[in-house]
Amino acid sequence: MFKGSNVALITPFKNNKLDEDAYIKLIHFHIENGTKGLVPAGTTGESPTLSHDEHQRVIDLCVKESKGKLPVIAGTGSNSTEEAISLTSHAEKMGANGALVVTPYYNKPTQEGLYQHYKAINDKCGIPIIIYNIPGRSVIDMTVETMARLYELKNIVGVKDATGDLSRVKKTLDKMGKEFIQLTGNDDNALDFNKRGGVGSISVTANIAPKLCAEFQKYSVLNDDKSILEAKRLDDILQPVHNAMFIESNPSPVKYAAKLLNLCEDDVRLPLVKVTNSTKEIVKDALQSANLF
Repeated sequence: MFKGSNVALITPFKNNKLDEDAYIKLIHFHIENGTKGLVPAGTTGESPTLSHDEHQRVIDLCVKESKGKLPVIAGTGSNSTEEAISLTSHAEKMGANGALVVTPYYNKPTQEGLYQHYKAINDKCGIPIIIYNIPGRSVIDMTVETMARLYELKNIVGVKDATGDLSRVKKTLDKMGKEFIQLTGNDDNALDFNKRGGVGSISVTANIAPKLCAEFQKYSVLNDDKSILEAKRLDDILQPVHNAMFIESNPSPVKYAAKLLNLCEDDVRLPLVKVTNSTKEIVKDALQSANLF
């Protein structure tokens, strides 16, 4: 179920409030343009600055509007285990197909602490859980060995790997096998990630280039010569866009790109700010290079 191009959905704001109309428009934009899965209320959705009610509302709307046409992997992580259980339970109740649970940031738990955190969520909830391993933001790095222990539990099904370490893909594949879902959280390494055993991505760029990202993912997991060449061609088109999306803190650049494409406003919540004028030019150039206008 969880493969191909899954979008790490931005959360549109207007006057510092959730812009529900724009958010619903975004969801249908992805349904119509080839995205394979929706990931609301993740880091790209500015989950750290969403209130508890907003967090739940974002998930509720995504499940309601997708109407089963696309799987919903709800972002339900927290550095509080009890809060993560609460958010995951709510997502399950609302009908989400899975939960994306980030490693607990700031607390810096040991590997045993990580295991117990995810085990507690697993034991209290009944939907598939994808581990989100992003040491660049969370400080901690879950080892392959800890993931293998977690994979023995009933609900742990895969990982969103944002370590940037491509050698981890084979190590994870060797340890857990092909059934353990490996999705990259780094758009720029998606081609090599899939070559090594990955099955897709949870993508920032897909917010503004869903068709290109979906096509790229389709070809990147096939092994015939024609598909390999097409995946490389699409990857070359997408790389400038990927780079532009991270020239400043995510999701400020992708929200500006979304504004250029009339998808939503580029409002972000403090401590994030809108992108600078110099970054705006880089984003514009990247969109033009990929013929996204």
